[in-house]
Amino acid sequence: MDATLDDATLDDGRADSDPGSPGSTERRPTVHAFDDELARLDAVATIDALDSGELSIREVLTSAIDRARTVDPQLGAVMFDRYGPASAALPDRRTRRGSLVGIPTFIKDMVPVAGLPCTWGAAALADSPPQSRTRGVAGDMEAMGMPLIGTSTMPEWGFVPSTEFPDRAPTRNPWNPAHTIGGSSGGAAALVAAGVVPIAHAVDGGGSTRIPAACGGLVGLKPSLGRLRRHADERNLPLSVSVDGVVTRTVRDTARFYAEMERVFRPRSMPPMGEVTGPPSRRLRVGVLGEIPGVVSIDAPTSATLRSTADLLAELGHHVEETTPPVEPEQFRDDFIFYYRFLVFMATTTATVVHGSHYDRSKLTKFSQGMAASFRAQPSRIVGVSRRLRRVRARMAEAARSYDVMLSPTVSTVPPALGHLGANVDFEPLLDRIASWMPYTPLANAGGTPAISLPMGFDEQSHLPVGAMLSGDFGTDAVLVQLALELEDARPSDLARIR
Repeated sequence: MDATLDDATLDDGRADSDPGSPGSTERRPTVHAFDDELARLDAVATIDALDSGELSIREVLTSAIDRARTVDPQLGAVMFDRYGPASAALPDRRTRRGSLVGIPTFIKDMVPVAGLPCTWGAAALADSPPQSRTRGVAGDMEAMGMPLIGTSTMPEWGFVPSTEFPDRAPTRNPWNPAHTIGGSSGGAAALVAAGVVPIAHAVDGGGSTRIPAACGGLVGLKPSLGRLRRHADERNLPLSVSVDGVVTRTVRDTARFYAEMERVFRPRSMPPMGEVTGPPSRRLRVGVLGEIPGVVSIDAPTSATLRSTADLLAELGHHVEETTPPVEPEQFRDDFIFYYRFLVFMATTTATVVHGSHYDRSKLTKFSQGMAASFRAQPSRIVGVSRRLRRVRARMAEAARSYDVMLSPTVSTVPPALGHLGANVDFEPLLDRIASWMPYTPLANAGGTPAISLPMGFDEQSHLPVGAMLSGDFGTDAVLVQLALELEDARPSDLARIR
């Protein structure tokens, strides 16, 4: 362990700094488990060691559990653990070289895992009973041979991009625990960034995989809608925006995961990715989207990261030029926010039917209550909003005539101090802060298109990573991963060195 946090650090996150100051540079000691040599191996390196006999499946699992027990008291990233059952159910051997059999992982606390409650990060569901079986993508990952050793934390319903709670300690950023790790897949990102596991399940409904990846110095791919098994609870919604995925420390781990997933679940609606192992076969047209006048400005570390990434792409021979948003930005922002008001309304009003009588509405955060109430005031708007959002995919396809890939920031600033996006902030100020911090990620959710956040920068002052995002047309997931691999090979991340 690099450092142990004192008792004052393990508070509820509300007093870490002035919550109105997102640019706070308060520095607290880094928390990680990289003194364990196995923690330094990414998933592919671990797989190679398993295949060569240098490591056993039990060694890999036991060391991951030990790391979780060591760092989680400081990070607060594990929601529920199943260390005993996972150890008892280990496969006897690896049946195929290169597979993910024996690579331990955590599942986000919104997908059922047998024997564990599923609370969606909500105090209102704190009394949820253990699930009878593992479902969805978690079941697919289990079928891939990955031991599911627990569930990871998320904010209530996953609707806020910071993993903070009104009644308990937040999930902290391993790089600087005074700051957010993002959300809603914050627990997953904290566990991977701290070296507990090399890969963890995430879900992205507005940036919830990519934002924590950016905050944690990780790789986070939001795949095209339908690339992985779809959520059953979204089939009757006007627009499907949420997709499963993973956060990893390397692009090659992300590539291996999607190649292995296709052995378990292969959608017929799009071409297979296979395993991406190299750069694109041709030089690409890259449109660079920076500040959006009237909607968002970006801070200096984010601007510098965007420029350096664009310069690197140009050095690699890609055609790089500035572009504008493929949608009218203010209208899109307002529509997407209203659609999320609708989703919060649905989640909170149907919870008793969906989750059971243990749902306690009185424990909802001010944010969820405010979002649901604001939808109830104008319910008829959902028709026009949904219609406009369904057109986003066509807008993305039209933009693809001018460029193959769009480069943008993942979020507008370095990760803010805990409390700025906290669960105890009043509804309207919190919504304004969310909208100004994450204007780039929702576009891919509305369009069902792929986007990947990469660790392309680092802010020395706050000791926090900075992400850059590549976005593409529907089904072009492999192209994004190819370009991400090329960037990773051209400029290997310095994050391991400065940890």
